[in-house]
Amino acid sequence: MDSTSPPRWLSVVGLGEDGWDGLSPAARAVVERAEFLIGGARHLSLIPAIAGQERAAWPSPLTDAFPSLLARRGQRVCVLASGDPSWYGIGATLSRIVPATETMLIPAASAFSLAAARLGWPVQETVCLTVHGRPLELVVPHLQPNARLLVLSWDGTTPAKLAALLRARGFGASRLTALEAMGGPRESRTEATAESWTAERIADLNTVAVECIAAPGARILPRAPGQPDDWFEHDGQITKREVRAVTLSFLAPRRGESLWDVGAGSGSIGIEWMLADPANRAVAVEHREDRVARILSNAAAFGVPGLEVARGKAPGALAGRTPPDAVFIGGGVTNEGVLDACWDALKPGGRLVANAVTLESEAVLFDAHKRLGGELSQIAVARAAPVGGFRGWRPLMPVTLWRVDKP
Repeated sequence: MDSTSPPRWLSVVGLGEDGWDGLSPAARAVVERAEFLIGGARHLSLIPAIAGQERAAWPSPLTDAFPSLLARRGQRVCVLASGDPSWYGIGATLSRIVPATETMLIPAASAFSLAAARLGWPVQETVCLTVHGRPLELVVPHLQPNARLLVLSWDGTTPAKLAALLRARGFGASRLTALEAMGGPRESRTEATAESWTAERIADLNTVAVECIAAPGARILPRAPGQPDDWFEHDGQITKREVRAVTLSFLAPRRGESLWDVGAGSGSIGIEWMLADPANRAVAVEHREDRVARILSNAAAFGVPGLEVARGKAPGALAGRTPPDAVFIGGGVTNEGVLDACWDALKPGGRLVANAVTLESEAVLFDAHKRLGGELSQIAVARAAPVGGFRGWRPLMPVTLWRVDKP
């Protein structure tokens, strides 16, 4: 460590259900030396009293404790956490406000590791996620045939709710194992298929293992862009599947990036942008309340409930927002100031894609292409449809696409 670096005043120690007995000698020494010990009431109850040590339980909301915690810089402060504090835990939260050079983390076995050990599952081949304090719908994109999931529950009702979601998605034959209080004297498990699950509530501290089995006709989200149109609620204002797939390829989503979906309609572009990677974010801009309701419903159904909606018309609805990595304009490109506002807000190196189906909107894209460069494409799609007793091609309106990268 550099001589000018501050000391590691903050320690974060992971606990198992076996509490003090399960701590390593090094972890015990850190807890014993701490002048101030903070954690959940359950965690504090697992640690014997230590003379002269000040203790406090986390308030609600937990973030209310952060100012006073930071004010103790220079003291020996120890935070108690469950399992591995860096995996969906307080360690990950504190890393955003305390430099790593001032922190020491001592993890215990995570709930994921314990569950995998109980079931004999290779962790690297298992999807690990949490719905603790998060929407249950986040599980949806991971429902794939033969997938194995480990899900940190919100409370004792989560397994029953998860079973209901699996049934609704055509995964009723999937095997669920709810593992309760792993590593302690109260450890137990409940097993059943999603179809036959009857336990309405179990212990609040639980992790659910899911072996996904899809029935014929189950709704399985493809990994490629271009979800079926009829999977979205819409009133006809939707970027059609074939065009949407090309539009997403032009937008070129990368991990952790943000998108503005302007004139969102059904929200399909923003939703598929977020499906490209769990770390991606999107803002759907829409002024009609009926369409806003559909966007939110679609986002939940596709397992991306974090999709944000900006109610109102662009460019006004975009004022003051964090600059995006990419922008899609699917509606409103002819409205005064929309295209220029999006271009000005776009981060350097970002991508802007705009689609047009009318001559007026096409003219706007031609003018923008002259001013800013980029590339123009046109897509003409025809779909087979009945023609009397036969079938023929019914063309959709051709779509002009403009893509440009910002220097």
